[in-house]
Amino acid sequence: MPLYEHVLIARQDLSNTQAEGLIEHFSTVLADNGGKVVENEYWGVRTLAYKINKNRKGHYAFLRSDAPSAAVQEMERLARLHDDVMRVMTIRVDEHQEGPSVQMQKREERGERGDRGDRGDRPRGDRGDRGDRGERRERN
Repeated sequence: MPLYEHVLIARQDLSNTQAEGLIEHFSTVLADNGGKVVENEYWGVRTLAYKINKNRKGHYAFLRSDAPSAAVQEMERLARLHDDVMRVMTIRVDEHQEGPSVQMQKREERGERGDRGDRGDRPRGDRGDRGDRGERRERN
């Protein structure tokens, strides 16, 4: 069966136990439709990048599942109909990573950030050559 990762964002005015109850509810939906939840994590209340339904924060939950696509579609359908769930994102992955997700790891445990590419030796404020973004205009 295909492997999926799901992130759910629930309303901020829920209690922690209610938010964790949502995880259990959607886990049983997947199980009832022939799938299984390999792992779940409750990330807690986090600030959103922008307001969603007049909410600035939300309870984040993360699920790793091994389920057929019909089970995932049913889970997403029910999540979109649920009043407490603001957003759902599902991604199909080739394999599940071992251990906790990046969000749950401490900063020291995470690997070093990769190289950010060749930025040249130019100082931070210098625009220099515009490259492929067009030519620099001269002012009259």
